[in-house]
Amino acid sequence: MEKYTGKKTVVIGGTTGMGLATVMALVKGGAQVLLTGQTEAHLEATRGQVGTQADVIRFNMASMTDIHRLYELIEDKLGQVDFVFMNAGIAQLEPFDQVTEATYEQTFNINTRGAFFTAQRLAPLVKEGGAFVFTTSIADGRGTPGMSIYAGSKAALRAFAQVLAAELLPRGIRVNVVSPGFIKTETMGAAGLSEAEKATFEKVGDTITPMKRHGTVEEVARAVLFLAFDATFTTGSTLFVDGGLAQGLTPPRE
Repeated sequence: MEKYTGKKTVVIGGTTGMGLATVMALVKGGAQVLLTGQTEAHLEATRGQVGTQADVIRFNMASMTDIHRLYELIEDKLGQVDFVFMNAGIAQLEPFDQVTEATYEQTFNINTRGAFFTAQRLAPLVKEGGAFVFTTSIADGRGTPGMSIYAGSKAALRAFAQVLAAELLPRGIRVNVVSPGFIKTETMGAAGLSEAEKATFEKVGDTITPMKRHGTVEEVARAVLFLAFDATFTTGSTLFVDGGLAQGLTPPRE
């Protein structure tokens, strides 16, 4: 029997990068998956990859209407679920003095407000003993230039997740956080970068990460699924998937 046979799962933000890698691992393991995305091209591409084992839903986490509709879709298609991965989010690199109200509102409406109310709405659908995993970032604990709004939105999300972990203890639902560092994705973790900027960003990541490389989306997916199903005595915790960066490790000199 496959590892996740019989499991019903939801991945919010599952059409690219870490979310898609998690979806594919769940599908390969026999789980039933409902996943969301927003870009039509990504939605269509994902439908072609997952076949009939997953429902692919267009969803805007900044929309309360979409959040309520998503609840109804999940209840109709899956009923009670074992695991929800709260992965959708956006990141834009902007110096502090160039941040606009529009950028601030867009980032917090998706990364923080949208994630909070999506989790609030979906919590009644999670089975006793089920799990939530939230994606934050090592940026939420580092003073990284250009990431003030993104870092703040993810720090707030981490705090929400810890309180949710406490409040869901009576139902045996575990709530944990995965905190990626530099991960090799299509966008390299920030929207709107040119190819040259992505290359520079990747070089910086390889330089400052103690393991001297970017992580892969599959490595993040394995951490997510560990928290979801195997870490049965772990809640309110953050698992860093960052090559030692947040821990301040200093590799020996060659």
